Amino acid sequence: MLKTILLAAGFGTRLRPLTDNIPKCLVPIKGKPLLQIWLERLSDADFKEFLINTHYLSNQVNDFIYSSKFNDKCIIKYEKTLLGTAGTLLSSLNFIGEDECMLVHADNYCLADFKEFIKSHNQRPTYCLMTMMTFRTDTPSSCGIVDLDDNNVVIGFHEKVESPPGNLANGAIYILSNVLIKIIHEKFSTVTDFSTEILPHFIGKIYTYETNKTFEDIGTFEKYKKYL
Repeated sequence: MLKTILLAAGFGTRLRPLTDNIPKCLVPIKGKPLLQIWLERLSDADFKEFLINTHYLSNQVNDFIYSSKFNDKCIIKYEKTLLGTAGTLLSSLNFIGEDECMLVHADNYCLADFKEFIKSHNQRPTYCLMTMMTFRTDTPSSCGIVDLDDNNVVIGFHEKVESPPGNLANGAIYILSNVLIKIIHEKFSTVTDFSTEILPHFIGKIYTYETNKTFEDIGTFEKYKKYL
Protein backbone atom coordinates (compact mmCIF):
# COMPACT_ATOMS: atom_id res chain seq x y z
CA MET A 1 0.00 0.00 0.00
CA LEU A 2 1.13 3.56 -0.72
CA LYS A 3 0.58 6.06 2.07
CA THR A 4 0.89 9.83 1.76
CA ILE A 5 2.43 12.50 3.94
CA LEU A 6 1.20 15.99 3.03
CA LEU A 7 3.56 18.65 4.35
CA ALA A 8 1.27 21.56 5.23
CA ALA A 9 2.81 23.24 8.25
CA GLY A 10 4.62 26.18 6.67
CA PHE A 11 4.08 29.90 7.29
CA GLY A 12 3.74 30.99 3.64
CA THR A 13 5.69 34.15 4.42
CA ARG A 14 6.07 35.20 0.78
CA LEU A 15 2.28 35.37 0.42
CA ARG A 16 1.75 37.82 3.26
CA PRO A 17 -0.51 39.62 4.03
CA LEU A 18 -2.83 36.92 2.60
CA THR A 19 -1.27 34.32 4.88
CA ASP A 20 -1.47 36.52 7.96
CA ASN A 21 -4.89 35.01 8.58
CA ILE A 22 -4.92 31.78 6.58
CA PRO A 23 -2.35 28.99 6.27
CA LYS A 24 -0.80 28.63 2.84
CA CYS A 25 -2.22 25.13 2.41
CA LEU A 26 -5.75 26.58 2.58
CA VAL A 27 -5.38 29.54 0.21
CA PRO A 28 -8.09 29.32 -2.46
CA ILE A 29 -7.31 28.21 -6.01
CA LYS A 30 -10.27 28.92 -8.28
CA GLY A 31 -12.51 28.86 -5.22
CA LYS A 32 -11.13 25.69 -3.59
CA PRO A 33 -8.64 25.44 -0.73
CA LEU A 34 -5.32 24.12 -2.01
CA LEU A 35 -5.37 21.21 0.44
CA GLN A 36 -8.81 20.19 -0.80
CA ILE A 37 -7.46 20.03 -4.35
CA TRP A 38 -4.66 17.76 -3.19
CA LEU A 39 -6.98 15.44 -1.28
CA GLU A 40 -9.51 15.25 -4.11
CA ARG A 41 -6.94 14.49 -6.79
CA LEU A 42 -5.06 11.95 -4.70
CA SER A 43 -8.29 10.23 -3.64
CA ASP A 44 -9.33 10.04 -7.30
CA ALA A 45 -6.00 8.29 -7.95
CA ASP A 46 -6.90 5.69 -5.27
CA PHE A 47 -4.76 7.02 -2.44
CA LYS A 48 -6.54 6.18 0.79
CA GLU A 49 -4.45 7.16 3.84
CA PHE A 50 -3.03 10.61 4.52
CA LEU A 51 -0.96 12.14 7.28
CA ILE A 52 -1.02 15.94 7.35
CA ASN A 53 1.47 17.83 9.48
CA THR A 54 0.40 21.19 10.90
CA HIS A 55 1.92 24.07 12.83
CA TYR A 56 0.99 27.58 11.64
CA LEU A 57 -2.71 28.37 12.17
CA SER A 58 -3.19 24.67 12.79
CA ASN A 59 -6.74 25.07 14.12
CA GLN A 60 -7.89 26.21 10.68
CA VAL A 61 -6.42 23.08 9.10
CA ASN A 62 -8.02 20.94 11.81
CA ASP A 63 -11.42 22.53 11.23
CA PHE A 64 -11.12 22.08 7.48
CA ILE A 65 -10.25 18.39 7.73
CA TYR A 66 -12.81 17.55 10.43
CA SER A 67 -15.62 19.12 8.42
CA SER A 68 -14.54 17.55 5.11
CA LYS A 69 -15.39 14.24 3.48
CA PHE A 70 -11.73 13.26 3.93
CA ASN A 71 -11.83 13.22 7.72
CA ASP A 72 -11.82 9.42 7.99
CA LYS A 73 -8.83 9.17 5.65
CA CYS A 74 -6.62 11.71 7.45
CA ILE A 75 -4.37 11.75 10.48
CA ILE A 76 -3.39 15.24 11.61
CA LYS A 77 0.03 15.54 13.20
CA TYR A 78 0.57 18.82 15.03
CA GLU A 79 4.19 19.94 15.39
CA LYS A 80 4.67 22.31 18.30
CA THR A 81 8.12 23.04 16.84
CA LEU A 82 8.60 22.52 13.11
CA LEU A 83 10.49 19.28 12.53
CA GLY A 84 11.60 19.91 8.94
CA THR A 85 10.73 17.71 5.98
CA ALA A 86 12.95 14.81 7.03
CA GLY A 87 12.00 15.23 10.68
CA THR A 88 8.32 14.91 9.83
CA LEU A 89 9.04 11.79 7.79
CA LEU A 90 11.05 10.22 10.61
CA SER A 91 8.37 11.05 13.16
CA SER A 92 5.76 9.34 10.97
CA LEU A 93 7.35 5.89 10.70
CA ASN A 94 4.54 4.26 12.68
CA PHE A 95 2.04 5.65 10.17
CA ILE A 96 4.08 4.33 7.23
CA GLY A 97 4.73 0.90 8.72
CA GLU A 98 6.10 -1.50 6.09
CA ASP A 99 4.46 0.36 3.23
CA GLU A 100 5.85 2.75 0.65
CA CYS A 101 5.19 6.44 1.14
CA MET A 102 4.60 9.47 -1.03
CA LEU A 103 6.06 12.64 0.47
CA VAL A 104 4.35 15.80 -0.82
CA HIS A 105 5.00 19.50 -0.33
CA ALA A 106 1.34 20.47 -0.28
CA ASP A 107 1.91 24.17 -0.84
CA ASN A 108 2.40 23.66 -4.58
CA TYR A 109 -0.43 23.67 -7.12
CA CYS A 110 -0.06 20.42 -9.03
CA LEU A 111 -2.37 18.77 -11.56
CA ALA A 112 -0.10 15.84 -12.39
CA ASP A 113 -1.44 12.40 -13.28
CA PHE A 114 -0.72 10.53 -10.05
CA LYS A 115 -1.69 7.15 -11.45
CA GLU A 116 1.02 7.60 -14.09
CA PHE A 117 3.44 8.70 -11.38
CA ILE A 118 2.81 5.48 -9.45
CA LYS A 119 3.11 3.44 -12.64
CA SER A 120 6.45 5.07 -13.40
CA HIS A 121 7.68 4.32 -9.88
CA ASN A 122 6.66 0.68 -10.19
CA GLN A 123 8.60 0.43 -13.47
CA ARG A 124 11.74 2.18 -12.17
CA PRO A 125 15.16 0.55 -12.56
CA THR A 126 15.71 -2.00 -9.81
CA TYR A 127 18.65 -0.07 -8.35
CA CYS A 128 16.55 3.06 -7.79
CA LEU A 129 15.15 3.49 -4.30
CA MET A 130 12.71 6.31 -4.97
CA THR A 131 10.97 8.29 -7.71
CA MET A 132 10.95 12.09 -7.90
CA MET A 133 8.39 14.13 -9.81
CA THR A 134 9.92 16.78 -12.07
CA PHE A 135 8.54 19.62 -14.18
CA ARG A 136 9.77 22.25 -16.63
CA THR A 137 10.13 25.73 -15.15
CA ASP A 138 10.39 29.21 -16.66
CA THR A 139 12.40 30.37 -13.64
CA PRO A 140 15.14 27.75 -13.21
CA SER A 141 17.30 29.92 -10.97
CA SER A 142 14.55 29.83 -8.33
CA CYS A 143 14.24 26.03 -8.37
CA GLY A 144 16.28 22.95 -7.70
CA ILE A 145 17.38 21.80 -11.17
CA VAL A 146 18.27 18.17 -11.84
CA ASP A 147 20.64 16.46 -14.27
CA LEU A 148 19.57 13.06 -15.60
CA ASP A 149 21.25 10.17 -17.36
CA ASP A 150 19.74 8.33 -20.32
CA ASN A 151 17.56 6.26 -17.97
CA ASN A 152 15.97 9.35 -16.34
CA VAL A 153 17.97 8.76 -13.16
CA VAL A 154 19.32 11.76 -11.24
CA ILE A 155 23.07 12.27 -11.59
CA GLY A 156 23.28 15.84 -10.25
CA PHE A 157 21.50 18.68 -8.46
CA HIS A 158 21.78 22.46 -8.88
CA GLU A 159 19.94 24.04 -5.95
CA LYS A 160 18.75 27.58 -6.80
CA VAL A 161 21.91 28.66 -8.62
CA GLU A 162 22.17 31.71 -10.85
CA SER A 163 22.53 29.97 -14.24
CA PRO A 164 21.63 26.29 -13.95
CA PRO A 165 22.30 24.01 -16.95
CA GLY A 166 18.67 23.32 -17.81
CA ASN A 167 15.09 23.88 -16.65
CA LEU A 168 14.00 20.46 -15.38
CA ALA A 169 13.08 21.10 -11.76
CA ASN A 170 12.59 18.93 -8.72
CA GLY A 171 8.88 19.06 -7.88
CA ALA A 172 9.45 18.01 -4.25
CA ILE A 173 7.00 15.12 -4.61
CA TYR A 174 8.60 11.76 -3.96
CA ILE A 175 7.56 8.12 -3.79
CA LEU A 176 9.86 6.42 -1.31
CA SER A 177 10.39 2.66 -1.36
CA ASN A 178 10.20 0.82 1.94
CA VAL A 179 13.89 -0.05 1.48
CA LEU A 180 14.77 3.65 1.36
CA ILE A 181 12.59 4.44 4.36
CA LYS A 182 14.46 1.80 6.38
CA ILE A 183 17.81 3.27 5.32
CA ILE A 184 16.68 6.76 6.34
CA HIS A 185 15.55 5.41 9.70
CA GLU A 186 18.85 3.61 10.30
CA LYS A 187 21.37 6.09 8.90
CA PHE A 188 19.73 9.53 8.86
CA SER A 189 17.76 9.55 12.09
CA THR A 190 19.03 12.97 13.22
CA VAL A 191 18.54 15.02 10.04
CA THR A 192 15.77 17.56 9.51
CA ASP A 193 15.80 18.53 5.82
CA PHE A 194 15.00 15.96 3.15
CA SER A 195 16.26 17.82 0.06
CA THR A 196 19.66 18.91 1.41
CA GLU A 197 20.52 16.21 3.95
CA ILE A 198 19.10 13.05 2.34
CA LEU A 199 18.70 13.43 -1.43
CA PRO A 200 22.39 14.12 -2.23
CA HIS A 201 23.35 10.76 -0.69
CA PHE A 202 21.21 8.90 -3.22
CA ILE A 203 22.37 10.43 -6.50
CA GLY A 204 22.32 7.62 -9.05
CA LYS A 205 19.44 5.88 -7.25
CA ILE A 206 16.65 8.43 -7.81
CA TYR A 207 14.33 7.73 -10.73
CA THR A 208 12.29 10.61 -12.17
CA TYR A 209 8.85 11.14 -13.65
CA GLU A 210 8.28 14.36 -15.60
CA THR A 211 4.77 15.80 -15.57
CA ASN A 212 3.65 18.08 -18.38
CA LYS A 213 0.58 19.16 -16.44
CA THR A 214 0.26 22.37 -14.41
CA PHE A 215 2.86 22.54 -11.66
CA GLU A 216 3.40 25.81 -9.84
CA ASP A 217 4.98 26.98 -6.63
CA ILE A 218 2.35 29.55 -5.68
CA GLY A 219 4.59 31.07 -3.05
CA THR A 220 4.52 34.58 -4.52
CA PHE A 221 1.56 36.79 -5.44
CA GLU A 222 2.83 37.02 -9.01
CA LYS A 223 2.43 33.26 -9.44
CA TYR A 224 -0.57 32.85 -7.17
CA LYS A 225 -2.74 35.44 -8.93
CA LYS A 226 -2.67 33.40 -12.14
CA TYR A 227 -4.90 30.80 -10.47
CA LEU A 228 -7.46 32.93 -8.66
